[in-house]
Amino acid sequence: MPRHARGFDTLAAYDHLLRADRKLGKWMQSIGAIAPDPRWRKAFDPVDALARAILYQQLSGKAAATIVARVETAIGSDRFHCDTLARCDDATIRACGVSGNKLLALRDLALRESNGLIPTLRQMSTLDDDAIIAALVPIRGIGRWTVEMMLMFRLGRPDVLPVDDLGIRKGAQVVDKADGMLAPKALLERGKRWAPYRTYASLYLWRIADAGSRQKVPVKRSQE
Repeated sequence: MPRHARGFDTLAAYDHLLRADRKLGKWMQSIGAIAPDPRWRKAFDPVDALARAILYQQLSGKAAATIVARVETAIGSDRFHCDTLARCDDATIRACGVSGNKLLALRDLALRESNGLIPTLRQMSTLDDDAIIAALVPIRGIGRWTVEMMLMFRLGRPDVLPVDDLGIRKGAQVVDKADGMLAPKALLERGKRWAPYRTYASLYLWRIADAGSRQKVPVKRSQE
């Protein structure tokens, strides 16, 4: 069974994209090469990462971090998984500021982990992107975008293009000097020329979108 490496050659990706897309290439030369993400080499627990993604949804980073810290104190651990989450009843977790929907999502995640339905990091190394997405999107509160962020920023998969992401769509609009943003299906077609390094192209599209909106601090999109 083939194993998927974590991370990819960003210099090869840079050279490929310069040749494949002259419009994007001009922006890339202006921005400069983007370094590899150091998290590609770090071990992590997929269940813990997904739990944190659930808790961070629809909240500012500061508010979410406060809630996460409260839950960690309540369960007596800085790792979220079925055993630690089982240490507290629903009322205790809700008292930390966790919404009812997020509590249900955490319980569903824990139940699926206990039933062996969540691939481990080792198992993910043998699965392609689509298989990982198929395994994780049935979890309550976890959508395709969340899994794509894990694929890009934690697993270092080289060819992920999150076409539903507004920043990606905005970046592509700026690159093409278009009147409006491409629909996801059109963006998927537009991005074929970036393969097999659509992840690296996405990193530039986010930078370009931030520059276009005059963001002083880049938008945080990865999972911690």
